[in-house]
Amino acid sequence: MTDALQKAKDALQITDVYVRDMTAHCYGDFEPKYYPNLETLDIASKHFVEKVDVVELDAKKFMRVFINLGVRWVDPTANSEELGLKAQIEAVFVVEYFMAEELKKESIDAFALQNASYHVWPYWRELLMNQAARMHLPRVALPTIQLAKKP
Repeated sequence: MTDALQKAKDALQITDVYVRDMTAHCYGDFEPKYYPNLETLDIASKHFVEKVDVVELDAKKFMRVFINLGVRWVDPTANSEELGLKAQIEAVFVVEYFMAEELKKESIDAFALQNASYHVWPYWRELLMNQAARMHLPRVALPTIQLAKKP
């Protein structure tokens, strides 16, 4: 662990995790409940830190990390990606931290890329599992944790 990351860990306290944006969509005439070969669909996922900002509210500083997550169900036999896309669930989560002290950009970036996903991941797993079930899509059992990749 770098000194920059350790400084961020020492100075930040999680205050909130919430969904900022979410879409869930089936494309074309795809009806998962009646699709005969649901188990043959491929699953593609995305996960990245979209942005980080520092805001001041009531004379207190907070760091907000926006994490973009998603899963797509795709027919691997389709002639094009557009025709193969059957359904998707995507969300942007925000995780907020109280900043007990001022941090350098290096510390903020290290924490956002290496630690913020730990706090968001359980909420994403729950949202994805429940929304997929509501849409009659195959359930996606995500691992306990997955870290965002560096852009």
